[in-house]
Amino acid sequence: MFHTEDKTIQAHLFDAEFGLEMECLRIHADGTFAHTKHPFPGDKNIVRDFCENQTEINTGVHHSAGEALNELQKHKTRIREKLLEQDPPEYLWPFSNPPYIADENDIPVAVFNGEQILKTEYRKYLSDKYGRYKMTFSGIHVNFSFSDELILRNFMLDHPGEPVESACESGRFQHYKDELYLDLAEKMMQYGWILTAITAASPVLDSSYMEHGVYDRDIFTGMASVRCSELGYWNTFPPVLDYGSIEAYAYSIQKYVDSGLLRAPSELYYPVRIKPAGENNLESLKEHGVNHIELRMFDLNPIAEAGVDQRDLEFAGLLMVYLASLPRKTDCSEKGQIQSVQNFKNAAHFDLDTVKIKSEDGTCRTMNKAAQEIISEMKDFCAGIETAQSRDITEVLDFQEAKFSAPETRYANQVREMFGDGFVRSGLEFVLNQKRQ
Repeated sequence: MFHTEDKTIQAHLFDAEFGLEMECLRIHADGTFAHTKHPFPGDKNIVRDFCENQTEINTGVHHSAGEALNELQKHKTRIREKLLEQDPPEYLWPFSNPPYIADENDIPVAVFNGEQILKTEYRKYLSDKYGRYKMTFSGIHVNFSFSDELILRNFMLDHPGEPVESACESGRFQHYKDELYLDLAEKMMQYGWILTAITAASPVLDSSYMEHGVYDRDIFTGMASVRCSELGYWNTFPPVLDYGSIEAYAYSIQKYVDSGLLRAPSELYYPVRIKPAGENNLESLKEHGVNHIELRMFDLNPIAEAGVDQRDLEFAGLLMVYLASLPRKTDCSEKGQIQSVQNFKNAAHFDLDTVKIKSEDGTCRTMNKAAQEIISEMKDFCAGIETAQSRDITEVLDFQEAKFSAPETRYANQVREMFGDGFVRSGLEFVLNQKRQ
């Protein structure tokens, strides 16, 4: 845990790094999928996700959420300009839920060649197992890490007198860092559902997603985020992970691959993952240790210009600082982990007074009440930290608190109000108006 009573720790407590991955579908002005090849071959920042017409934007690593958003917006501007040059013009669909879908052939698996051909084979496997319709859901992955300076200073307080250089050379510092992120990942599985609740922005589906050949009928499933709900991205079994060590964590994922429940570790559809630097695989994680934590529950937010509100990213960072400053916890039980996944699914509901959060101790509270309790605790925690960012932190926490005291301020409520009467048609009008601005 972070020693927040120490002034040197307070000075670096909110130093962090952010990187973003955003998925968006390419469409035509009539709401149908674009079937052209990926228009940005060789661009490391603009790639493909599951299907050929699903663009993925990857930013670099930045020292603030605002800087990461600025890069994301620059890439989106480049993409929009390029897509308008297509014949006919194409557009980025700014919603997590897809527009019109004719059938599975409308969702062509991304084609890779040469040494990367296995990527196409893997996508075909996912297509057969989960169906292509589900793969059209788009969202944002947030990659977050504390500054090494913060972790190093905390290490020195926990290991007074130990030379830093030798600790780094021996691997003791990386082991310490690994333990910190493992503990954080476990805590985020218990508390991270609140991020689903505050960023949910996809309450309406077009009927073509549910019924072949039926278009322009809005479907409200009772969810604020369909992709994060029981209808969205989840494995066919409830994974139980071991946060005791990097080796144990990697093995707890690999055992599902060995048993055939997963084709590869990347098939683990979990809201929170820890990842190494560079190539993302379990061997690299075991060899090099943790570099950052990945959050996978953010919906595309059409109300925010960049597709995500900076205050939501900053809140996610504050939540992780808060959790990393709490005492280390013992391993969560199998029952507790399964309940944590259910809490994430519950947080995707539209009415947060009709679903409950169940804690590992067995206590239950409505989602709204549980969220307000967390934010209140975060406010108390931040009030005790001396930092020049105090005013900004208060504004971020107040912004999130309002979503639970005044439901009309939630994105899902606003999206349903704005686009709930002819989802695709009104969404297209919104997209075309963006082009004119």
